[in-house]
Amino acid sequence: MTAEEMLARLLYRDVMMLVVDKPAGLAVHRGPNGGEAFEDYFGALRFGLPRAPALAHRLDRDTSGCLVLGRHRKALALLGKLFKNGKVEKTYWAVVEGGPDADEGRIEIALSKRDESRGWWMKADPHGLPSATTWKVMGRDGSGHTWLALEPLTGRTHQLRVHCAEMGFPIVGDSVYGNAPRNGGPPLHLHAREVTVPISKNKPPVTVTAPVPEHMRELLSACGWKAEAQ
Repeated sequence: MTAEEMLARLLYRDVMMLVVDKPAGLAVHRGPNGGEAFEDYFGALRFGLPRAPALAHRLDRDTSGCLVLGRHRKALALLGKLFKNGKVEKTYWAVVEGGPDADEGRIEIALSKRDESRGWWMKADPHGLPSATTWKVMGRDGSGHTWLALEPLTGRTHQLRVHCAEMGFPIVGDSVYGNAPRNGGPPLHLHAREVTVPISKNKPPVTVTAPVPEHMRELLSACGWKAEAQ
């Protein structure tokens, strides 16, 4: 990714934080086996500061959309506290297989690690950590897909993916918890659409929206999304 391409993904900037549009299919940070990571390109976002910005939270490799970065240590400490205390509001858009009968609701399914050696792999577990998600139907395509707006009230790993799968409407393209094949299936249809961050005590919270990624446009359009209403 060139510096110009990284800058083109910048959605918001102030003295404390940046919000960038993460592409699907790219890990936010390098794993134990190395490989390319989104944070490798944060140097293009210094804007005169001595250090590159750093991650204030994470998104899955296959999830696109709003990713919050802290521009310096003080900002990262504040953002870390806001995320930890549930003060940051996040809205995700997903296209799921099937869908709920009602128009909105709440999922409360405790989660735990399925395998300690693979900490990212989660499962429903009544003895696990409390996990809650609200959902709202935004549209249906009449042929087995539903467009949902999901709000995670807790921040467990893969929470939205497990919750949707456990409820019987897995996210399109989910090869871990859903029905998609490991290879050759559609990309994961999960997008961090909007984030609201109360970064300043004296100003209203900052709300940032990420554009719909190309790979989700077809199914979202079938469910009633209008491209001009980006």
